[in-house]
Amino acid sequence: MKHLKQYRIPFSGLNAGKHSFEFDIDKKFFECFEHSLTKDGNLKATVELQKQENMLNVHFDINGTIQLTCDICLSDFAYPLSIKERILVKFTEESWDDNTEEVLMLSKNDYELDIASLLYEYINVAVPYYTRCSEQGVNQTCDNDMLSKINQLDAPEEDDKQENIDPRWSALRNIKNN
Repeated sequence: MKHLKQYRIPFSGLNAGKHSFEFDIDKKFFECFEHSLTKDGNLKATVELQKQENMLNVHFDINGTIQLTCDICLSDFAYPLSIKERILVKFTEESWDDNTEEVLMLSKNDYELDIASLLYEYINVAVPYYTRCSEQGVNQTCDNDMLSKINQLDAPEEDDKQENIDPRWSALRNIKNN
């Protein structure tokens, strides 16, 4: 958790106007989150903060690659990411826990903005549901050795069990590799 302290922006001493910050996101960042979809990556986040009297307008520009595991051949591959997000930070004197996707509420007594959870969320939301190195990796194809081993294990055995299969289950075999 000590590693995440570097992802805080102290805004209380900043003048009104635009301010730019850069953050590197790597394996240590993802290790701080226990159940992260992403375990490794090499990303650079450029955060532009526009300070106004009663609010902050924060723009995120995250670029780089994350390491994903292919769902087909189980090999690791680099997945390129380019994320642009925006959030408004408003200040209130009341206790407010009802943040939304676009508005974050802070107390008037707060002096810094912790963006680690925002960066983590933006990156993990950008991870595709179905990862395939031949489609999403750059100049990469699935591991042919692994695919051949999977096909060997998956090949139906030619014996008497084939004849006793319920016809409802045999229809499901046709959708196996879609």
